[in-house]
Amino acid sequence: MAQVKLQGPCKAPLELQVQATLKANADPKQLKYDIEWLTVNYIDRFTLSGGGIFDGQGKAAWSQNNCKDSKSCGNLPNNLSFNFLTNSTIQDITSQDSKLFHVNVNGCRNLTFIRVNITAPPESINTDGIHVARSSNVNITDCVIGTGDDCISIGDELERLHITRVTCGPGHGISVGSLGKTLVKSFVVGVYVKNCTFINTDNGVRVKTWPTSHQGVVTDLHYEDIIVQNVTNPIVIDQVYCPYNQCNKDVDHATTTPPQR
Repeated sequence: MAQVKLQGPCKAPLELQVQATLKANADPKQLKYDIEWLTVNYIDRFTLSGGGIFDGQGKAAWSQNNCKDSKSCGNLPNNLSFNFLTNSTIQDITSQDSKLFHVNVNGCRNLTFIRVNITAPPESINTDGIHVARSSNVNITDCVIGTGDDCISIGDELERLHITRVTCGPGHGISVGSLGKTLVKSFVVGVYVKNCTFINTDNGVRVKTWPTSHQGVVTDLHYEDIIVQNVTNPIVIDQVYCPYNQCNKDVDHATTTPPQR
């Protein structure tokens, strides 16, 4: 399946049912890195359902996506991208072996994920399950997410995210951040994680900010009824997050303004 974009606005509700296994081109060079595999933009009352599988066939791409060794890491398409959707639902689908993030959510309001399965092996690099940023009133419920990176990652300008009855593993857990690497305003307000289970993950719940971060706000984080099994770090608050030595950990991050990039 080639890269596809669905874009509104539409005059009526739109439902896309996928009842088959769709496979992306396995060769990363055959896909444009700046266009997602399936993108849905600017639709009110959109539903994606049907029990289908979106197979990103990412195995050949993961070796190219090691940010420690490659300057071009991240130059790969996500499986699914939802931008500026309102009052919409993603349900009863599977995302498998994405080349990069499985699901990227940007600028959405009143968006629900329910009974979504996301799967990739532990060695799959940068395959975040669901990444949410610049959105409000997002619900993730009754999902099973196992990847080589964060099960759910939470970016900046996020308000009211409810994560309920999610099973995470393998992966890096449910993470707020990383925040503060750039001068983008980095508020995160109202994250509710309840009745979730972490199995064989590196972390459970995590908050991470870069050193030399500009001022931001992370408030109203609620974690309730969390189960961890064979989890290395059940709770992590890391204010000097600096992967691959991309920054100076010794600089006072509370008083220093980061450089323009």
